[in-house]
Amino acid sequence: MRDPIIQSPDPIVLLGAGEFSRENLEQALSFGGPLVAADGGADTALGAGFRPEKVIGDFDSLSTAARATLAAQLHPVQDQDTTDFEKCLTRIDAPLALAVGFTGVRVDHGLAVLNTIIRVPRPPTIVLGLCDITFRAPLRLELDLMAGTRLSLFPMAPVTGRSTGLRWPVDGIAFAPNGCVGTSNQALGGPVTLSFDGPGMLVILPLVALGQVVRILSG
Repeated sequence: MRDPIIQSPDPIVLLGAGEFSRENLEQALSFGGPLVAADGGADTALGAGFRPEKVIGDFDSLSTAARATLAAQLHPVQDQDTTDFEKCLTRIDAPLALAVGFTGVRVDHGLAVLNTIIRVPRPPTIVLGLCDITFRAPLRLELDLMAGTRLSLFPMAPVTGRSTGLRWPVDGIAFAPNGCVGTSNQALGGPVTLSFDGPGMLVILPLVALGQVVRILSG
């Protein structure tokens, strides 16, 4: 982590300029943390009636109006080797980050976000889409899911694992981004356990699981 720009004992909500719903943002903010905008996400925040406590980025997509309105909240980071999302994550000191507005508009931006949450393990980050949440799997994960709940695994590196409580167990599968992936598995109902032999796996769950995952990752 670089020298933090913002510190919080509660989860921080990070807002980008991508696709989001007001319900997504309000749900993320219900976990009690401050709102931080990534570059042009400041315009998104103001347009939705929210004022971020900090704005971090290189500001190449920040409007003149937002610059004037949020002058005291601006923290420029002039680094062309990282995305605004990474600039934010590496300068946040918090138990968890909830990222809203980083999916849906551009595929390359979305892939860069997923790449970042694998490479930058702290703070743990949950990316909220309109229907799903995505996060970096810890080496061991225990969930309590209703029968039929969709659970997808997408590897960002070669990784193997074991599971209980899934319709299709993952034991012995050699996952890889250019090989086997684990989309659209299902919970049998009740406890689900996942363990992995190393980092690199993404877990994708329906948005309804957000509260449970927040408790697990920030605990």
